[in-house]
Amino acid sequence: MRIMTSGNLKDAFAGESQAHMKYAIFSDVAAKEGYPNVARMFKAISHAELVHARNHLKELGDVKRSEENLQTAIDGETFEVEDMYPAYKAVAELQNEKGAVRSTTYALEAEKIHADMYSHAKKTVASGSDIQLGPVQICEVCGHTVEGAAPDYCPVCGVPASQFTSFE
Repeated sequence: MRIMTSGNLKDAFAGESQAHMKYAIFSDVAAKEGYPNVARMFKAISHAELVHARNHLKELGDVKRSEENLQTAIDGETFEVEDMYPAYKAVAELQNEKGAVRSTTYALEAEKIHADMYSHAKKTVASGSDIQLGPVQICEVCGHTVEGAAPDYCPVCGVPASQFTSFE
């Protein structure tokens, strides 16, 4: 693929991915505010943006077999843990942006767990097996991730177990 087309598809993938996430978040807000049809509209269009992003990523050749996809995920999470979030957090601290310090700290702590989970999964998939995975609990405040039961209180942000969403 030519450089310009590849660059355009990468930019389009980034834009569609961001639109997908923004609209999913906007859907949640509309639902909480009592606008179920607005929420449904945002949710539907969010899905369309996901379809666009998927098409661009496939065309770029970046959708591969699970073992390769897991390595891509490991590389991304490791970059976030070792480089991106420490740098972002340092800048936020320097500029005394307490909310940004909090959000980057939350993300950094969760990404460490994600990298470990992906690494374990890659080793298992490389041996030809699927992973054994119990329910995964995600803290809705900070993104802390735990397999099994939610802790009584989140070890990162301190909210109670009722603030965790279970993925079973």
